[in-house]
Amino acid sequence: MDLFGGPSMRRPRATSRRRGRLAGVATLVAAAIVAAVVSVAFHRDMRTARAHTVGRSRVVDSPWGPIEYADVGSGPPVLMIHGSGGGFDQGLDFSAPLAREGVRIIAPSRFGYLRSAMPEGATVEMQADALDWLMNRLGIQQAVIIGGSAGALSATQLALRHPERCRGLVLVVPALHAPDRLPGANAAPDPGTQQAINAVLGSDLLFWAGVRGAPDFMTRMVLATDPATVKAAPDGERRRAADVMFHILPVSERREGLLMDSATAGTPPDWPVERIACPALVVGARRDLYETDKAAVEVAGRIPGARLVMYPDGGHLWIGHDAELWRAVGAFVKDLPPV
Repeated sequence: MDLFGGPSMRRPRATSRRRGRLAGVATLVAAAIVAAVVSVAFHRDMRTARAHTVGRSRVVDSPWGPIEYADVGSGPPVLMIHGSGGGFDQGLDFSAPLAREGVRIIAPSRFGYLRSAMPEGATVEMQADALDWLMNRLGIQQAVIIGGSAGALSATQLALRHPERCRGLVLVVPALHAPDRLPGANAAPDPGTQQAINAVLGSDLLFWAGVRGAPDFMTRMVLATDPATVKAAPDGERRRAADVMFHILPVSERREGLLMDSATAGTPPDWPVERIACPALVVGARRDLYETDKAAVEVAGRIPGARLVMYPDGGHLWIGHDAELWRAVGAFVKDLPPV
């Protein structure tokens, strides 16, 4: 028998074990609460993101599979071709100031975006042919063609392959060729970061977590715009940047299109843009981490009679210049000769 308090020597060890078990249970409970809160927030935001695309578009069957498009307004037709991470919804959002000027906006979803198919062996040239087919299906003989970012590739090919369709051409921060634009131009500082971005672009949950948890990182890597530029902008421009990012969700429904853009817009071919005969407006912005400002200067210098508008800052989203950009586009459209 232990005469010197054997039982009291065992009690601290038992108490320590109980405390350890309680701490473990508390950690599990806290983790479960955090997971539940995250799950609720994620599913709430996904419902909001999907609602942005519901009931606003139509789908037609084409030789390339289903093509989704929105058709709003009345007046001279404008074909608004969205950029990377977009869809018909981005086309409508971007061109809303122009729509208020009394034009008809046709906003398609390019191959692999939302409800538009990704045909086997898809190319930018095929996309241009599909847009020509869509215009014919809608009874549109000519339109002003607007292409933003990666959408400028399809717009340029439409002007080259189907010049009779183009009443005018507008290229906004165009992801086109320029001799001094870095091959594979993107905002990632190294291949490892780019691989991480590619993983994020393949998952709704990861993309959402990035948007909510690391907005500066996502602004730089996905929107190719310095976060400081966005933070210094007026409230309306900050909201616009946030909306552009949020409405890439659901990214899973845009993934195939994003992969095609990644393969084509970073290192685009040197097309014979000097053959473009319609009036053209090219808009660029400095401090674009995708270096499309270099492409804007190059293309505007080669398209006969093209007008170049270059903003001194603003990045890939032309932050701080949205109103003046669409005023310039509206004036360009109004000044075109009647059809």
